[in-house]
Amino acid sequence: MPVKTGSDLSERVRKGDIAAAARAMSVVVDERPEADELSKAFFPYSGRTQKIGLCGPPGAGKSSLAGRLIGFFRKQGLKVGMLAVDPSSPISGGAFLGDRLRIQEHATDSGVFIRSLASRGMIGGVSHTIFGAIHVLEAAGFDKIIVETVGTGQDEVEIGRVADSVVSVTTPQLGDEIQAMKAGVMEIGDFFVVNKADIPGADKAISDLKGALALGRGHAPKPWEPPVLGASAASGEGVAELGRALERHWNFLRQSGEGKRRLREQHREELSLYISRRAYRDAMRRVSDKNLDDLLEHRIDPASLGARILRA
Repeated sequence: MPVKTGSDLSERVRKGDIAAAARAMSVVVDERPEADELSKAFFPYSGRTQKIGLCGPPGAGKSSLAGRLIGFFRKQGLKVGMLAVDPSSPISGGAFLGDRLRIQEHATDSGVFIRSLASRGMIGGVSHTIFGAIHVLEAAGFDKIIVETVGTGQDEVEIGRVADSVVSVTTPQLGDEIQAMKAGVMEIGDFFVVNKADIPGADKAISDLKGALALGRGHAPKPWEPPVLGASAASGEGVAELGRALERHWNFLRQSGEGKRRLREQHREELSLYISRRAYRDAMRRVSDKNLDDLLEHRIDPASLGARILRA
């Protein structure tokens, strides 16, 4: 019997049905008509699960590190969901890199759920529908949710409005680690990981990052001091240390006002994304062939026409 949408589907998700979670994920990610109904059913579960954001430039080994983290959490008996944001196909709009292929060892594990999401042109390394996908996993009872960004480097600041714990990843091979992780990413990171720490130059990269963080914070102590860790996704070195540090950060967030503050900002971002997407779709439905002809013949300009459509 096929899984239905609506209340039946949401109930199956809440019972931990993986097939139902996959179906619900497709509904919310594709923004089908039933998406709003499911979002209302799943939202009460928001904030219960630690959301871990992995960001960093291409080639840093985020997917491999995510696979190791999944293995660490599974040894603790935790259920893990992973959302890997991929570049979008310009034709279909779908994700095409398929990060799931890079962590195949977990593909048959019933305690692991992995899904690729299309960025669909959204800057900042995440997806417009990221919150809907997260709420599905929260409602399904996953203990940890890993969100891997698309890999745009220093522009991936949007993950700071989505994740509870942000892990910025780089490697000694990238050359100037400070340049690779400067500006916004340096400011939002809760952890800084030098991956491939078993190759030459790793110690210097770790030292440089520690120095940069010390200069950035000045003399004022912070409630949470972002650690700089070395790790090797290839060998597993340093992954357990990172996993334990993530658990400490989750305890810190829950025991301090910082966790509630971040969740408040996440809700603000989710609302912003919903309003902007809905307003865009509603406005574009009002664009007629006559409007386009008027633009073509310069009888009106885009700013004036856009303002008229929005007023309508």
